[in-house]
Amino acid sequence: MPQVRRTKIVATLGPATDDIAVLRALLEAGVDVVRLNMSHGTHEDHARRHARVRELEAEIGRPVGVLVDLQGPKLRIGRFRTGPVRLEAGASFRLDLDPAPGDCERVQLPHPEIFAAVRPGGEVLLDDGRIRLRIEAVRGEVLETRVEVGGELADHKGVNVPGVVLPIPALTEKDMRDLAFALDLGVDWIALSFVQRPDDVAQLRKLVMGRAGILAKIEKPAAVERLGEIVDLADAVMIARGDLGVELPPEKVPGLQKRIVRRARDAGKPVVVATQMLESMRATPVPTRAEASDVANAVYDGADAVMLSAETASGVHPVETVRMMRRIIYEVERDELYRAYLDAYRARVEPQPADAITMAAREVARVMNAACIVTYTTSGATALRAARERPEHPVLGLVTRLATARRLTLVWGVHSVVTEDAHDVDDMVEKARHWARTTGVAEPGSPIVITAGVPFGTPGATNLLRLAWVT
Repeated sequence: MPQVRRTKIVATLGPATDDIAVLRALLEAGVDVVRLNMSHGTHEDHARRHARVRELEAEIGRPVGVLVDLQGPKLRIGRFRTGPVRLEAGASFRLDLDPAPGDCERVQLPHPEIFAAVRPGGEVLLDDGRIRLRIEAVRGEVLETRVEVGGELADHKGVNVPGVVLPIPALTEKDMRDLAFALDLGVDWIALSFVQRPDDVAQLRKLVMGRAGILAKIEKPAAVERLGEIVDLADAVMIARGDLGVELPPEKVPGLQKRIVRRARDAGKPVVVATQMLESMRATPVPTRAEASDVANAVYDGADAVMLSAETASGVHPVETVRMMRRIIYEVERDELYRAYLDAYRARVEPQPADAITMAAREVARVMNAACIVTYTTSGATALRAARERPEHPVLGLVTRLATARRLTLVWGVHSVVTEDAHDVDDMVEKARHWARTTGVAEPGSPIVITAGVPFGTPGATNLLRLAWVT
């Protein structure tokens, strides 16, 4: 029986999930999509994990999506002569290109593009924003700064430059190697890190050539400023709140999260909320109440999926963390306020047959109290439109391609079955009845709403709505 849960769960694989019994337990606990993080591990590690997911997918009998997350251009300082140093507030500190080990007065910043882009008065953030430097002067390849927030600083810590669009490519040489590896594996989604401009997404799309869905990670203020263009070019978006919360004031992130979710819903693109959702469960068997509220808030917003990172990749309680996330989702989705929150905002639709049919399907299912909405889809476009409406009833996607079924695992409310396409309208109705009954979504006598495109097998040609009863 398909899960009644609408919001999907993405879980990152890592050392904590390398035991196949743990991985099986994760999938049984409710993971819909697994994430392979290319910032950690080797190609051999990821290939082994991918193979195990595909083995278990066949065993559990439902599609499982695989998302590869490219590392992107990581900006880091150099190293220090005698280990970590302490920067005191008010002290001067220099960043330069000199590869010599640093001290409490200077350190290497091996990124010449930063020197060309920043201006006096700007900020440089180190170690995820724990240390804040104010730029006082830019002298060629030297930044003279004043420490505003000090602390201990160690080798190779990360660098953020808020409010600056850096002239660096979104794909590094490492990313290009990782991308080729991922596409050869046959993964379902490619996540692009540190997107700054729409051209970054367009570049990746040319390289992928339709072999996987493209997910743009929104974690830079520059991406927020051009959000609409980026969403339109991508197949999905992720609200990566870690870096976003470093480069922007933390109090701005919750509002941005809601804005990004709505923009993605308007476009009919899946949206994932990520980073530190159940962070304390890396070490403890229960989350904080604030973390539980954070997950619930994303579900109330209507996000397609919520994501676990280190909690499952390296945490002590990976399976318990997934179970907790699933319980939070269930609790929200049966709350009477959940439907009120979803219905308070309706995604914008275009005056075209496919949008009209899926809108009508939602209303027919509501009025008839249908068991489900059955969508015939080849490319996944029809199922995406059905999910955009956030219907009260499950969406059963009848897809002809396994790759499409796997990609739809990221989409709100859609549960896919791989089957042959219908030959005619009578066959369409009979197949819909069969799968609604076989999967346990509907019982004999229950009404179902069916959407399809005629001629059958034509991607994106949804133009038919049918009401039927399961026999």
